[in-house]
Amino acid sequence: MASNKISIPNRNGNGITLSAVINYPDGFDAGKRYAAVVVSHPGGGVKEQTAGTYARKLAEQGFVTIAYDASYQGESTGEPRQLENPYVRTEDVSAVIDYLDTLPYVDNDRIGAMGICAGAGYTANAAINDGRIKAVGTVSMVNIGQMFRNGWQNTITDADAIPVRNMGSDARRAAADGSKDGIFPLAPMREEDAPNAELREAWEYYHTPRAQYPTAPGYMTARSLDQIITYDAYNKAEAFLTQPLLTVVGSQAGSKWMSDDLMRRAASADKQQYIVEGANHMSMYDGADYINEAIGQLAPFFQNKM
Repeated sequence: MASNKISIPNRNGNGITLSAVINYPDGFDAGKRYAAVVVSHPGGGVKEQTAGTYARKLAEQGFVTIAYDASYQGESTGEPRQLENPYVRTEDVSAVIDYLDTLPYVDNDRIGAMGICAGAGYTANAAINDGRIKAVGTVSMVNIGQMFRNGWQNTITDADAIPVRNMGSDARRAAADGSKDGIFPLAPMREEDAPNAELREAWEYYHTPRAQYPTAPGYMTARSLDQIITYDAYNKAEAFLTQPLLTVVGSQAGSKWMSDDLMRRAASADKQQYIVEGANHMSMYDGADYINEAIGQLAPFFQNKM
C-alpha cells in the first residue's frame, strides 16, 4: 500500500489549505477507477492517529482513502489555532470530496465517508448536506453538541448547559482585541481530571506515549463553545440522511447513546448498527483486534453500498 502527503485547497472560504494523506490500494493503477472513503478524526485528534489507522486499513481493502487534519488544526492552516467550529468541520468533509472529484482515478459515484468520535458526527452532518456521499460509516460516534450540552452519558439537560455556552461568549469577548484565545479541553488534560475510567483512557491516548502526537494538543479554543453547545450533527437527519448507514460502537462505550440516537433519527431505509463486544469508546481508537473487527464490517459495507 502506497501513501502520499498532499495539500487540499479548501474551497469553503477563509483561504485554508488542508493537510492530508492519501492512501492507495495494493496494485494501484491510475488508469482505473476506484471507490474512495474520506476519514475524519476525533475532536482534538489529527490524521496521524486513529483516523490514519482506519484510512490505511480501508486502503488495504481496495479503496483510495484520505485522512486529513481539520481546518485550524494539525498541519492544516487557519487562525486561530485549535478552533473547533463544528460547521467548518462539517464543511471540511465536503472540501475533501471536492478534491476527490478532481481525481480521474476516483469513481465519483462511489465516494463514502466515515469518522471516529466527533469526526463521525461531522461525517453524518456532511452526509445530510452533501449527496455526493454515497455511504456513511461511524466508529464510537459523538455528536459533539450533544456531548457538550448533555454530558458523556446524557445526564444534563439542554438548559443546564447555558453557562457553558456563555463561557464561549465570554472567551470571544476576552479575545476580541486579538489577544490569545483561552483554551478548553476536548479530553482530560491531566489524569486526575478524568471523571471515569473510560475518559481516563482519553487522557492516556492524547497525553502519553500511547498515541500522543505533537500537533494534537487535546484542547480547543474556548471561543468554540458557543458554537458547539447549540450544534446538532444530526439536524434534519429525519429527512436528508438517506444514504446507507453503519454505526460501529463498543458494547461498553459511555457514548453509545449518540450512535443510538442517529439510528433512530436517520431517514435511511438501510441502516445497521454493529456492536463490538467488550470495547469501550477509546478501545476503538487503537485496540488492534477491535479495529480489525470494525474494518471487517466497514470494508464490505462500503464495497456493497456504493
